[in-house]
Amino acid sequence: MSMHWSKYFIPTLKETPFKAEATSHQLMIRAGLVHMLTSGVYSYLPLGLRVLKRVEKIIREEMERALAQEVFLPCLHPIELWKQTGRDKTLAEVMYRFKDGKGRELCLGPTHEEVITDLVKSFVQSYRQLPVTLYQIQTKFRDEMRPRFGVVRACEFIMKDAYSFDRDVEGLKKNYQLMYDAYVNIFKRCDLDVVITEADSGAMGGDLSHEFLVPASIGEDSVKVNGQDAVAIELGHIFQLGTKYSLAQEALFLDEDGKQKPIIMGCYGIGVSRVIAAIIETHCDDKGIIWPKEVAPFDLQLLPLAGKEGTEEINALAERYDKEFTQRGFEVLVDDRDESPGRKFNDADLIGIPLRVTLGSRNLKEGKVEIKLRRDQKEILVDKDDLVSKAAEMLKRDV
Repeated sequence: MSMHWSKYFIPTLKETPFKAEATSHQLMIRAGLVHMLTSGVYSYLPLGLRVLKRVEKIIREEMERALAQEVFLPCLHPIELWKQTGRDKTLAEVMYRFKDGKGRELCLGPTHEEVITDLVKSFVQSYRQLPVTLYQIQTKFRDEMRPRFGVVRACEFIMKDAYSFDRDVEGLKKNYQLMYDAYVNIFKRCDLDVVITEADSGAMGGDLSHEFLVPASIGEDSVKVNGQDAVAIELGHIFQLGTKYSLAQEALFLDEDGKQKPIIMGCYGIGVSRVIAAIIETHCDDKGIIWPKEVAPFDLQLLPLAGKEGTEEINALAERYDKEFTQRGFEVLVDDRDESPGRKFNDADLIGIPLRVTLGSRNLKEGKVEIKLRRDQKEILVDKDDLVSKAAEMLKRDV
């Protein structure tokens, strides 16, 4: 697939946005990934949405390997469900609560333990139906008193939450380890060096939990890295919940002896929008974003530089390369705008696509085109007829 910049909505900015204190927040706005509607609430623009979908793709693939099945749960929750567990009080400060036209008291889901437990108890009654693990990627709502750092601490954010349901503790431990390993794989594929710590279960409850954190200057958690206290962003948290929710909501099953027992639960969350911010915080320079290849919005960018001469050849070559890369399965952004080379180069560095191919008349006179790796700013000249195979090799191996 390919897109032409002139027909694509990428509103880049030269200046740093006012009051954007975090590097990731500044770059997400400057690179045209998101737009702030109001404090803590963001619209994802086409480029940002492509990154989001690529992160979600990684998550879905690893969830499937962990034998989890995808569902999609409501954002609107009847408050009665939350009263069953008492979390209508413990999470009262962050809940958006209101009454509808019929007088029903509702909330916008800050998380989904109560809803998923209600769902499973409606269909699972026997040990033969266990284990089962369900997950979703869904919007959550929390009334943050002080939204900060762009999408890192927002009032509306995207989260992957998974829930395992087992007949015994041994089954829970097995599913917990599957999720633990899946999280390691997810963050590795996003090129994030996570620190994993045993953590307090807090309002979620349960006996054991682990946090997955990435050291970054805007972090709000304290960790030790190689022994240099550091601050980190929490990206994931997994919990062995036990029977807290199943007892409160009477999610029971019959064992082999016909006795009723509470289902044993686990809960596994990843802040998907936070992952994007963490990638930018740890993969950027003074020019802009440096996307890891698995989450980049496009695999490569073509920059045809129209000049006083050779314009027709340059445009024809760009069209040919675009077609050949697309046929090889790469996703291409062609910067066909009528802009100066300087503006194109600056925007290319800002949006951070892993590999850039520049077509200019000076190099083409010698039969050459330029390849530049965004990661290390390395530039190489290659024969124009070898360009596609050389760039494809670099994309698969080095970027």
